[in-house]
Amino acid sequence: MTPADLATLIRSVAGRVLTERGLDVSQLPEQVVVERPRNPEHGDYATNIALRVAKNVGTNPRELAGWLAAELAADPAIETAEVAGPGFLNIRLAAAAQGEVVAKILAEGERYGHSEVYAGLNVNLEFVSANPTGPIHLGGTRWAAVGDALGRVLAATGAQVTREYYFNDHGAQIDRFSSSLMAAAQGLPTPEDGYGGAYIQDIAAAIVAQRPDVLSQSPQEMQETFRELGVAMMFDQIKRSLHEFKTDFDVFFHENSLFTSGAVERAVATLKENGNLYFADGAWWLRSTDFGDDKDRVVIKSDGAAAYIAGDIAYVEDKIARGHNLCIFMLGADHHGYIARLKAAAAALGHDPSQVEVMIGQMVNLVSGGEIKKMSKRAGTVITLEDLVEALGVDAARYALIRSSVDSSLDIDLELWAKQSNDNPIYYVQYGHARLCSLARKAEEAGVGVEGADLALLTHPREGDLIRTLGEFPAVVQAAAELREPHRIARYAEELAGTFHRFYDTCNILPKRDEVATPLHAARFSLALATRQTLANALGLVGVTAPTRM
Repeated sequence: MTPADLATLIRSVAGRVLTERGLDVSQLPEQVVVERPRNPEHGDYATNIALRVAKNVGTNPRELAGWLAAELAADPAIETAEVAGPGFLNIRLAAAAQGEVVAKILAEGERYGHSEVYAGLNVNLEFVSANPTGPIHLGGTRWAAVGDALGRVLAATGAQVTREYYFNDHGAQIDRFSSSLMAAAQGLPTPEDGYGGAYIQDIAAAIVAQRPDVLSQSPQEMQETFRELGVAMMFDQIKRSLHEFKTDFDVFFHENSLFTSGAVERAVATLKENGNLYFADGAWWLRSTDFGDDKDRVVIKSDGAAAYIAGDIAYVEDKIARGHNLCIFMLGADHHGYIARLKAAAAALGHDPSQVEVMIGQMVNLVSGGEIKKMSKRAGTVITLEDLVEALGVDAARYALIRSSVDSSLDIDLELWAKQSNDNPIYYVQYGHARLCSLARKAEEAGVGVEGADLALLTHPREGDLIRTLGEFPAVVQAAAELREPHRIARYAEELAGTFHRFYDTCNILPKRDEVATPLHAARFSLALATRQTLANALGLVGVTAPTRM
């Protein structure tokens, strides 16, 4: 019985108790809170349902808790149900009910932890979206890992997820990029506000090799050649880097298409027609303060050119027009103003602003020898995705970026994450899975199987700890999806690995040499296989390998 199953049982029993006593059943909450007590001696689970409901139905919390305890104790899945404090219920499950969790995991396999909570939700998840003017820096790399993990988690809870990269191929930064390539190709200094680094030299040389005539073109033609080929080469490199980082996208959306397709003009026309765009001081302004922004925004400047927000407005409209009923933008630490701005854009266009969510990710630093590394071998100015992967490998790099909330800045200690010891979180978790795989190989040699295993034999406290931890996985996945916090999955994996290691060190899972396999060995091996499956599922949701050997 998982915590969710227990919550359902408690609500059902509470409904029956209230009905029998003529009390208002409508006061029951939709979700009953079930938690594990800090002190295991208090039971397997606890609930505050009586405290939440008693006053509203006109009774005493301890009295209501007593009625519930009596009914619950009569259920074969419950070993004991006791009233504690002002009206808490402490519950201990029967061994057979605990064993149901193991059976459920083995039956569901890779689907364990999945649900249909978000069935019918069509999510557009936009992340990374780094300018195609250089390699992806650490901030973008954090979003590559976290965004991919969030997409996996949302899909696991039933959502239809479109992973999207917004390709900024319109604007002044592209002009500076192409000018930097031209200068490098001609042996000239990098222009002011241009881009430097070895990658500029490499791309410039590649363009000259592909188009030997480029340096004899007119300045205007040369600029266009370096722009077209340089952006394509840079973006190809970005795509390759992301793919090698196990982050792939369904859609690469080109910013420039919003202008060439007329989408910007159509969005502006819509806002003029519905009165949410007004003319003042020679420019057209969005009434964004009417929708929660701190100031109105210029959309069409006095010279007739579109301001940057014009593309944002058209992009929001495009996402929703494609059938997405939730649009998540994952932006960098310097984009706080975009939260109200993008929601205002959706509302001004006539959409529900709750269809737009903006997540802000804080900065990442690499630390070596207690000092922050600031220079990249390749980019020259910033640490890149490639630098991180070269130092740690893909799995450790992804895990290090995912396991902390994006709300806070992150320092990655290179020495810690390169260690092959239990101090390194990814090593600790992956070693747990590899140890379980080794155990399965030994079980096969010893002739221990799981068919017909009596899971009611799992009564040792360490077995109970492990079963309850396994039972929490579906709720962890759901919370990670609802709160947009995939780091919860990584932290759970660490907790599960630790709980397993303590079980392994205490309980003999397989018969020792010259011992005969017993039903208890089969039950414990079943528990081990359920743990291996859950650990693999958790690692899969964060896009990290579950190794079979280490």
